[in-house]
Amino acid sequence: METEELIKKRFRELAQKCYQNNQYTFTGFLGLSDVSCFYEMEKELSYVPFKLWGGSELCERVMLRFGSEDMLGYEEPFPITCICAKPLAARFADELTHRDFLGALMNLGIDRSTLGDIMLLDNIGYIFCMENMADYIIEHLDKVRHTSIGCGRTTELPDFGEKDRQEVKIQISSERIDAVLAKVYRLSRSDAIEYFRQKKVFVNGRLCENNSYLLKDGDIVSARGCGKFEYCGWRNVSKKGKINACIMCYGKR
Repeated sequence: METEELIKKRFRELAQKCYQNNQYTFTGFLGLSDVSCFYEMEKELSYVPFKLWGGSELCERVMLRFGSEDMLGYEEPFPITCICAKPLAARFADELTHRDFLGALMNLGIDRSTLGDIMLLDNIGYIFCMENMADYIIEHLDKVRHTSIGCGRTTELPDFGEKDRQEVKIQISSERIDAVLAKVYRLSRSDAIEYFRQKKVFVNGRLCENNSYLLKDGDIVSARGCGKFEYCGWRNVSKKGKINACIMCYGKR
């Protein structure tokens, strides 16, 4: 794909610039496919240290930074800002969704690569964005759906994890990823396999096209359109030979 080649070219340019100029270089926010594309080049670009970060450990959209303190002799933080977007009159506010906030931001003409994750808690949106876009968003994002919004920078994030993570016990015939995916998201086996055909499944940030891959403890699985979960391993085997396993789901199932 041409787009993939352009992305890889950009990664090469940023890695080389970091190495030659002795300075940190950053991408915009990357989606799952972009991150997977980078991991395909990880060996090629191994001459430069890197880090992925989105503003919070739970963020799926992340920026890629080339360089490290050991290499360059100084530390430079990611140019990421979190904006708190709160209804001005909570009592009369619509029930807002991720799609509502994203749609309002896109209507401002903002490039998607400047926006990271949008997290919601108690009808308040927490928008991760590039620092150079923060003032524009704060000034212009005044309405989401029919709800008037007030925006401001925040450095104190609520504990999204406790509310959005849920430990779930499942019973599976094997630790194959397609079997686990089907069980977690209540899909038929054939529907689960279709996600692999459409290249919608990622394990630890890498595209997974092998639907028979055996999950290991700690594997993070993301399926576009479904969500994300961590496989926490099997606990025991039932009398009928089924595996009793545990997963940690992120968000609602």
